[in-house]
Amino acid sequence: MGGSAWGQQNNLKNNGSSNPVTMLHPQVQKIKKPKPISQEWTLGGGVNTDGWHAQFNRGKVKPVDEKLSDRFYSIKFWQVEIGEYKHPKEIKGKSIGPTQTNDKAKPYVYGKINNFYDLKLGYGFRKMIAGKPEQGDISVHWLYAGGLSIGLLKPYYIDAYVLRDNPRRIVRDNIKYSDEYSESFTDQSKIVGSSGWTTGLGETKVIPGLYAKTAVQFDFAASTHSKLALEIGVNAELYSKKIALMVDQPAYPYFLNAYVALTFGRRK
Repeated sequence: MGGSAWGQQNNLKNNGSSNPVTMLHPQVQKIKKPKPISQEWTLGGGVNTDGWHAQFNRGKVKPVDEKLSDRFYSIKFWQVEIGEYKHPKEIKGKSIGPTQTNDKAKPYVYGKINNFYDLKLGYGFRKMIAGKPEQGDISVHWLYAGGLSIGLLKPYYIDAYVLRDNPRRIVRDNIKYSDEYSESFTDQSKIVGSSGWTTGLGETKVIPGLYAKTAVQFDFAASTHSKLALEIGVNAELYSKKIALMVDQPAYPYFLNAYVALTFGRRK
């Protein structure tokens, strides 16, 4: 009995898994922390109260504490945006004028003088104001941005019948709004349809301006490395000259609108 007990104790001493020191002080493996998030890329688009827009943003995370960079406390971003503005009185018209048998008249906007587009190049900041930016949670952010807005004003052409002199005759032609063609431009009985978007493209004028915007963004991405957010805000633009869009409607050098946009992208 004594020899057997001594042998069991000796076996326990030789078994590393039963080492009392190991049992009291187990080895703890250090968990490697993920690399802090530092950058963000997003694409998005939305509708304005007077048109539409698409945007690309590139951001850099500026946390209060570098150890908390995943919480996106503050982001500075560069923005490129393009959009189109439409007058609230725009109404699509259908040709009621004379056409040839094989004609396929294109829909047109009655009374429209110009197409107006803008290219924005700006810089802004975004800050988290509520919520927890963790997987499955919604965080709320406030952003503001501003910069250069390059307006592109393209004349709007229609296909219509006009009266010409020398010799005096009625001909069909692509025309834009002017003093000479003001009557034919607004007489639906003489309009065939739109001349197409490319007509007048070479006459596009560049109108410089400035813009500023502010918005609230609701981020509901599924993970910290993805971005999916709903943005609701207001935008203001000021240009160096008045922008005429419609016949018999006042022209202004500024635009003020509200917008809703959806953005998505990646963080790393």
